[in-house]
Amino acid sequence: MDKKETLLLVGHGSKLPYSKQLLIDVADKVKASGKFQHVEIGLMEFNEPTIPQSLKKIIADGTKKIVVVPVFLAPGTHTEKDIPRMLGILKDTADHDHQYCHDHGIAHDHADHGHDHKEGGCAHKKECGGHKEHGHGHGHGHGHGHHHDFEKVDIPSDVEIVYKRPIGADDRIAEIVMERALKN
Repeated sequence: MDKKETLLLVGHGSKLPYSKQLLIDVADKVKASGKFQHVEIGLMEFNEPTIPQSLKKIIADGTKKIVVVPVFLAPGTHTEKDIPRMLGILKDTADHDHQYCHDHGIAHDHADHGHDHKEGGCAHKKECGGHKEHGHGHGHGHGHGHHHDFEKVDIPSDVEIVYKRPIGADDRIAEIVMERALKN
């Protein structure tokens, strides 16, 4: 029996409706491609479904593998710390010493509650490349210290989570920027 796989697109969320709608629109386009049978969204804050709500739904639907793609352009505190904590991949700030590596995606094996690097991820801590803690906040209203409280989700031992990199400076992003800049 093939294990069911779900693609979970995660975003930040906003007090304005545009952030959630953008994620919904991207998920609809991915679904329409036919490449992924199951696509869900989850938002860090301000909107629902939250990442924990989506995880619970996906697990209840019988998914055995969850591929998580942060719909963020650049890596930052959210993609390096907050989202991995919500997924149960990163336990706390002190545990950040390369428990997970997003360079090629990492499968989080819950069977022994360890952090096993699977195929397509990093085989050794050294290969993850210089993750450093940065204790600064940023100015979009998260409050002092930049700490997110979130509901913890118990991930069953037979569910695998693969966490991917943010979008980055992809050539397709550059094409969109140029297209917008040249548009009358």
